[in-house]
Amino acid sequence: MVRSNLQGSSDNGFLSTSNSSYVTSSTEQVSSSESLTRAQKNAVRSAKQYLNMTGFSRSGLIRQLSSNFGEGYNLSDATIAVDSMNIDWNKQAVRSAKQYLSLQGFSCKRLIEQLSSSAGDGYTQSQATYGATQAGVC
Repeated sequence: MVRSNLQGSSDNGFLSTSNSSYVTSSTEQVSSSESLTRAQKNAVRSAKQYLNMTGFSRSGLIRQLSSNFGEGYNLSDATIAVDSMNIDWNKQAVRSAKQYLSLQGFSCKRLIEQLSSSAGDGYTQSQATYGATQAGVC
């Protein structure tokens, strides 16, 4: 994952600098963008659109981008695209947790299970726990 001296994070879970609502500093965007294929750049654009709508785990976003029912990118391009972005997965877990809680009630345990299940959102156990805790259910 590309890292930089980040100044903050935006509400949609992208780590950002003061001049960009998305990925990283302009220098890193250029250098990482130059190394991506056209398909991977398109997958990054699609990923940003999905992340502007709802929270995703890394595996969930890759699954959405590579699914025949989603965007249909090949798995390798989807993975490289997602990994080229600086996404705050903990913040994404909080977004997902809050979205679930806006629809129905969950116990702390069940929300963590939903967020971390491979059949559910696919967050790591740590990310799911963080999301549920920050959403105020634990």
